[in-house]
Amino acid sequence: MWGRKTESGKRAAPDEAPASPLKDAVRQARIEAAERTGVVVDLRDAEVARLEILNEALDPLFAEVPPEIELFDRGLSKGDVPRLWVDAIAHIAMGRDKREYRFVQDTRYGRKVIAEATDVAEMAQAVKRYIAGRLVERERALADDSNLSLRYAHIVETARRKRAWRRFRTVVLSILIGLGAFVAAVLLLAKP
Repeated sequence: MWGRKTESGKRAAPDEAPASPLKDAVRQARIEAAERTGVVVDLRDAEVARLEILNEALDPLFAEVPPEIELFDRGLSKGDVPRLWVDAIAHIAMGRDKREYRFVQDTRYGRKVIAEATDVAEMAQAVKRYIAGRLVERERALADDSNLSLRYAHIVETARRKRAWRRFRTVVLSILIGLGAFVAAVLLLAKP
């Protein structure tokens, strides 16, 4: 019913339609898109491999960080843009040319590029400087916290003394009012 009649009078199957230039072009475009997708996957795999090489190069550096310092959380994320995370706000990704490492930090004003390098050793040095800076920041914050805790302890002690004096005044005033009421009641009852 729907097929074309061939020369011998039989009907041709719909799939056996003669090829048209548009169908050939669409088919070729689909093949090229599949090849490009394969290339993109290969590029992403190459990015992940380069980041894994850098991650392995950073192993000795992170081994030196004391285990009680939980400031750094290194890990490799394999999303649309593969990233090697150094901590919660800094990561390394591949540059646009996929050969250059780009070390960036998220700040309140946007992303700040810390370093760019094509060599693993150069990027490891940049990460080492970043970690050293973060450790110094941590030490300063802890030092400021100790001064802050001393000031806070002084404020708490002063407030505790003030409350103790208020309680003492309240007790003394209550006793004086009670004595005054007792003396007034005795004087009122003593009058005939």
